[in-house]
Amino acid sequence: MKEILKKFWGYDSFRPLQEDIISSSLDGKDVLAILPTGGGKSICFQIPALMREGTAIVVSPLISLINDQVNNLKKRGIKAIAIHSGMTSREIDIALDNVCYGDYKFLYLSPERLKTDLFISRVQKMNVSYIVVDEAHCISQWGYDFRPDYLRISDLRTYLPGVSVIALTATATVPVAQDIMQKLDFREPLCFCSGFLRPNLSYIVRRCEDKYGKLLKVCSKYPGTGIVYVRDRKGTRLVSDFLNTNKISADFYNAGLSAQERSVKQRKWLDGQTRIIVATNAFGMGIDKSDVRFVCHFDIPESVESYYQEAGRAGRDGKESKAILLWNATDIKKLESVFRSEFPSLEFIADIYQKIFQFLGLAYGQGGGMTFKFNLMDFVVRYRVNASMAHSAIRHLEKFGYWSLSDEFDNPTRIMFQVYRDELYNIQLKNEQIDRFVKGIMRLYPGLFSMLVPVDEEYIARMTMSTTESVKANLLYLSRMRVLKYIPRVRSPLLTIFNERLTPDNLYLPSKEYEARKLVYRGRIDAMIGYLKTDKCRSQYLSSYFSGISDDTPVCGKCDICRGI
Repeated sequence: MKEILKKFWGYDSFRPLQEDIISSSLDGKDVLAILPTGGGKSICFQIPALMREGTAIVVSPLISLINDQVNNLKKRGIKAIAIHSGMTSREIDIALDNVCYGDYKFLYLSPERLKTDLFISRVQKMNVSYIVVDEAHCISQWGYDFRPDYLRISDLRTYLPGVSVIALTATATVPVAQDIMQKLDFREPLCFCSGFLRPNLSYIVRRCEDKYGKLLKVCSKYPGTGIVYVRDRKGTRLVSDFLNTNKISADFYNAGLSAQERSVKQRKWLDGQTRIIVATNAFGMGIDKSDVRFVCHFDIPESVESYYQEAGRAGRDGKESKAILLWNATDIKKLESVFRSEFPSLEFIADIYQKIFQFLGLAYGQGGGMTFKFNLMDFVVRYRVNASMAHSAIRHLEKFGYWSLSDEFDNPTRIMFQVYRDELYNIQLKNEQIDRFVKGIMRLYPGLFSMLVPVDEEYIARMTMSTTESVKANLLYLSRMRVLKYIPRVRSPLLTIFNERLTPDNLYLPSKEYEARKLVYRGRIDAMIGYLKTDKCRSQYLSSYFSGISDDTPVCGKCDICRGI
């Protein structure tokens, strides 16, 4: 274990519980690991997978998180590959073949891939070392981010008898942890929990009317790298602009940016070129930056789980750091508004169901098994419905099993030659400009005759001393000549419909289940508000929330309550 830790990660020793988790996994036991953000969860499954023959199947909920982890493994010289909803059937087919015959150690995939016939047929031909479930709280209906597709993970155990499960999360209450182990069919319950105390992290809550002024004081008082979390995309830009205007180096980050834009902003922040990143909760998962000195919540998170996970991105190097939360009475009203929009009436949900099919042009009895690009804003404009309520209705219908809405993904341009080399040569001879262009892209991107290859038009333009517009024009020309298959970059979520459209009389919405979820969500909001207003040690409050044990944790002596500030 330690040799592999040193070889690939450069560490001499393990963090608390890592060695116990790895040893139990190597003994063939099913393991649930609850470790805080920055607690080294990935190593807990990556090391045992490297010590065993075969490929570890890693189920993860976000495409961005999957890509980050795969890229990190590749940088360490470890063979890893990803499959997600942004890929074509041909690309998925090739990737699965590579896993079956290419000696890959890790296959990362999003949960919706598990139900496809193609994956089910191939997984039975693989030599699988482990089934790994990242962000395992997503499998629990009582977790704060339930994803119905996660419920299919236990089906893998039918196809892969004897293969152990390693489940990991940063946040799980006792009932959620028990539910995770049950949903994953653990042969014996085994949970390792490091506890929820972060001794180097000081929790500070401030009630203030002028949050911009307070944020400025926070950024000036606490030197070093920081993250500021806001609720919406618009807010990321507003707060970032405010900080820059006040001579504080900042940039904004949200899911509305392209993958390339997000990558550039993230890299500048990681390298220290940008001091503070202002982001929605789309930022943080899988990002390895240990020297974040403070995390400031400009808006109130919707749950203690989200808050704890985001605040925990500060001080991962073990040095003194701050988790600051700013709030006022208006924020409480916004939180109540979020609750109402998160749980619209069942009548509203039923109406959205029918409108979605109308929007997609599908009559009763149509749509089963089909996938569509889906733009929420186009939908809400056409039908004049509240955007947040409509999105909530779509997500509830997903939880009821009617469809699946993928995260917004940025699928790059992909190209592939459709003619043989000799035929392409004859075409090149007839057009000097096309000849130079074709030679240029062939030098930049190998494999264009055998598979669809992701390309970057801006990169091609720079390397061929051309313009992005002319590159796109040349690709379009070759496509029209049937020389090249050209799939332009697309950016959109995908809606996959499981069953044909039902009539209003046949649509079933489980009211008891819905009300139970509503009650749990209400409890989370109340717990978050309770955290703001408590006179109890902040660390003690968080620990008792997750452990379910009151007053069993010593006071931290560092938070605003303990210090009386």
